[in-house]
Amino acid sequence: MINRVLIRLKVVQIVYAYYKNSGKSLKAAEDEVFFSLSKAYDLYNYMLLLMVGVTHYAADRISFSSMKVRPTESDINPNLKFVNNRFIAQLENNEQLTKFSEKSKLNWVDNSDFLRRLLDKIEESDIYKEYMASETSSYEEDKELWRKTYKNFVLENEELDSLLEDISLYWNDDKFIVDTFVLKTIKRFSEKEGGQQLLPEYKDVADMEFARSLFRNAVTNAELYREMMSDSSKNWDMSRLAFMDVVIMQVALAEAMTFDDIPLSVTLNEYVEIAKHYSTAKSGSFVNGLLDTITKKLCKEGRINK
Repeated sequence: MINRVLIRLKVVQIVYAYYKNSGKSLKAAEDEVFFSLSKAYDLYNYMLLLMVGVTHYAADRISFSSMKVRPTESDINPNLKFVNNRFIAQLENNEQLTKFSEKSKLNWVDNSDFLRRLLDKIEESDIYKEYMASETSSYEEDKELWRKTYKNFVLENEELDSLLEDISLYWNDDKFIVDTFVLKTIKRFSEKEGGQQLLPEYKDVADMEFARSLFRNAVTNAELYREMMSDSSKNWDMSRLAFMDVVIMQVALAEAMTFDDIPLSVTLNEYVEIAKHYSTAKSGSFVNGLLDTITKKLCKEGRINK
């Protein structure tokens, strides 16, 4: 699940924190990179469990309704299609998710107020009503319900963002990336495979080494990269640049000069996007311009490949 987009962001964040908290050793900061990445994987698991939590809350609601003093016909004979969703049953029985919940002690039981409000929104939606009213019933319909539900009610949910921030500060900037992997996971599930299709923490060892090498090179060669920035920004006072911009370019140059197998255009685009989202309003264009000047010079000198 942890891809290079997330790795780049985490390395930028930890390099920035490394300079702001000068008491931390290089090794401790490197360990922080991997700890931060592991917390993103925790969030991935936790967001998958959210769908199970909502379904459990819906089942409890049906159970309580049946115990009313004067239950209605729908209370006595409820439509159980939502709570018997076959995709959710796979998630609920997934060994990895079960172990994660047991080990981390993270579940959604203590957030019943949020589950209630989220379920209310879901039940009021056309997505839910059409699903419940449909005369057909299939695994693919069950899975599609949750793909649509996640996109419409979980992706951009300010209450959920606030709740997650209270649980872990590491999750502040992770959700928008993690959400893409949750949706990818929903898509790759199949009835035949029995629900064991969760994404691994790392695709392969190469991504772990990418994170380690990127961080180490960004910090240990900082003087070289900053000298390049200074030489290429004659009209700028380096001391007045946004420090986040400096860090972003420092990590970008580390990647460009260390990883020949990554196209330079990919590297530059990734860090310009980080600048747009995590620095000042003008950072995207500034970082793009300065990195373009530096890398063109490095290409001309034969120090990096195009």
